[in-house]
Amino acid sequence: VQRSGLEQWLQLVAPLSASGSITVALVSDARMRALNRRFRGVDRVTDVLSFPWNERAPRGATTLTSETGFSHLGDIVIATGRASRQACEAGHAKRVELRILVLHGLLHLLGYNHEEDAGLMARIEKQCRLRGGLPVSLIERAGQRSP
Repeated sequence: VQRSGLEQWLQLVAPLSASGSITVALVSDARMRALNRRFRGVDRVTDVLSFPWNERAPRGATTLTSETGFSHLGDIVIATGRASRQACEAGHAKRVELRILVLHGLLHLLGYNHEEDAGLMARIEKQCRLRGGLPVSLIERAGQRSP
């Protein structure tokens, strides 16, 4: 992922409430599995994890502001092997898949939770992905696989 390209793209697609910085870490599948085991008690590889700086922040709020006004939302971790496989399965470039995953992770950093919000995150993610020219969102793709 080219940093400047991703940064510009996120500024275009992110919800207006997204104000601050994020860290994106690209890791191996083995490292992602270890992170899932440690932080979620799940012994498997997932494509993306988000680590907000303040999990108690209200939805849409930035989460850490210093005296200088600099804010950091948190960290997004992406499993590169899994992302590559998903890109192949979906028939698009790895760069597109990484953007899908970063967008999904960013929404989690902003406090959205698709498992608990009755479709709100899915609607926001769809709006953002349309602005960013993505073929599908992570939530939409997961829904297509459901029976």
